[in-house]
Amino acid sequence: MTGRREGRLLAVQFLFQRDFNPGDFAEAWAAFQQALPAGARAEAFARALAEGVESERAALDERLRRYAEHWDVRRMSAVDRNVMRVALYEMMRRDDIPPVVSINEAVDLAKSFGGPEAGRFVNGVLDRARRDLDRPARTPRRVPAADGAGS
Repeated sequence: MTGRREGRLLAVQFLFQRDFNPGDFAEAWAAFQQALPAGARAEAFARALAEGVESERAALDERLRRYAEHWDVRRMSAVDRNVMRVALYEMMRRDDIPPVVSINEAVDLAKSFGGPEAGRFVNGVLDRARRDLDRPARTPRRVPAADGAGS
């Protein structure tokens, strides 16, 4: 598993926990970190994603409401919701990651936790979001981040 793929998985797991156990981010991360079987790159990427999603949760959830027609964000599967939050955050704020990479990684995560239907749902919502981006879908806007991990 690549550093970024593992980082995304860890971020989703952490954010899933946060949905059910809100509280101080730093304390929650420290407790989560104790159980991390991850390398430094994956951990750093996971934390960056988790912090970004936490800081922009309201805006990300508003986008989910807009793109997931007829779905209330609170009624979505907690896994799907957090997978899409991470992908939307990447698509909006990580110019070093092409949006299609974020979508593909999110679909893979959704399928691994929820099966093919979850993957289709996540793909549909994120593809709608991608169409509204003001950036190329298949290329990064800037040079990849210094974390050196692959997509």
